[in-house]
Amino acid sequence: MAEKNAEHGTTEVSLPPEVKLLQEVTPPFFPEGGSSMTILVEWPPGHPGLPPHRHSGPSFGYVMEGALRFELEGEPERVVEAGGTFWEPGGDVIHYQDGNALSDASTTFVVTMVCAPGQPMLTVVDEEELKRRARLRAPRPSDG
Repeated sequence: MAEKNAEHGTTEVSLPPEVKLLQEVTPPFFPEGGSSMTILVEWPPGHPGLPPHRHSGPSFGYVMEGALRFELEGEPERVVEAGGTFWEPGGDVIHYQDGNALSDASTTFVVTMVCAPGQPMLTVVDEEELKRRARLRAPRPSDG
């Protein structure tokens, strides 16, 4: 199960078959002195989610049940269904959508967020900034 990596002086662990790797990413940064929190979100049917916002550090999530409408600046909107994962780099990137994509069932997901020292975990983006950065948002399905 464990193998010594002489080059790096580390021990590599292979996962047993009962453990399923869901997501592996290399975030662009992890703020020195940062903190983290893990939250459980339970949106009722049709809940729009939070208004456009950003996080001071990277966030990693897993949808436990339902379907999450997810959109980051520069990426097309997508739906992450139960068993799916998502992540965002944090920093300057706007997180446009995190609402329940279902009108007839709840959606539950878990998110672990990293927070840069001395900064809030989440900051809502005002209308003026959304207008200034509109060119960075991917085309919307309703834009035709």
